[in-house]
Amino acid sequence: MYELIGVHKRFERNGHTIRALDGVDLRIEDGDFLAIQGPTGQGKSTLLVLLGGLDRPSDGQVVFDGRDLGRLGEVELAALRARSFGFVFQTFNLIPTLTAQENVEAALVPLGVGVAERRRRALEALAELGLGERLGHLPAELSGGQQQRVAIARALAMDPKLMLFDEPTSALDPELVGEVLDVMRDLARSGMTMIVVTHEIGFAREVADTVVFMDGGVVVESGPPAEVLGAPKHERTRSFLAKVL
Repeated sequence: MYELIGVHKRFERNGHTIRALDGVDLRIEDGDFLAIQGPTGQGKSTLLVLLGGLDRPSDGQVVFDGRDLGRLGEVELAALRARSFGFVFQTFNLIPTLTAQENVEAALVPLGVGVAERRRRALEALAELGLGERLGHLPAELSGGQQQRVAIARALAMDPKLMLFDEPTSALDPELVGEVLDVMRDLARSGMTMIVVTHEIGFAREVADTVVFMDGGVVVESGPPAEVLGAPKHERTRSFLAKVL
């Protein structure tokens, strides 16, 4: 599915160069559940953005299904994003004046999906996520966990090849985190390819196939959760886990 080769991403800020990614090599296979972890500000979300084709690397290659995302034209890249990637971010990004069903349907309009098919997909996705009785509710009438599930339903309704999550529980009250993690567990069990930036170490240990630990814009460790989170080889990984566990 993915092959990343020598990926760098640099930003210029106030005359200084920030190296968000500094030579990342990574392979991700179809059906994988990949959890990206590490300290704040060490390149995790930047990596997710490049994987989703929302930005281009400064150097190196991000190859998805044999196509270098950095070399695609804007129209071709936008079509690939719409067809292949489902995005779920920290903030729910729901339109406040639209109901749960309308928010899901609205995401399908740019894809040229007909009215009847939009309705079918929205109802199916919302029901799958336990929101069948909340179709007509506005975002303000839903809990934070329910709003995040609407955001996940919106992505699923687009029938993506893979899902990308950027800290999907960070904006939730602690008592609501569990319901969103349960949804993600179900998606992982269904065989959906998932790439998740998450601070939920227990969830990554329980569900992920592979954990990538990032620090300083590089992949410090990558492997099965039991190895990376249970018996890390790298001192930076051990130091971080000692602070959060």
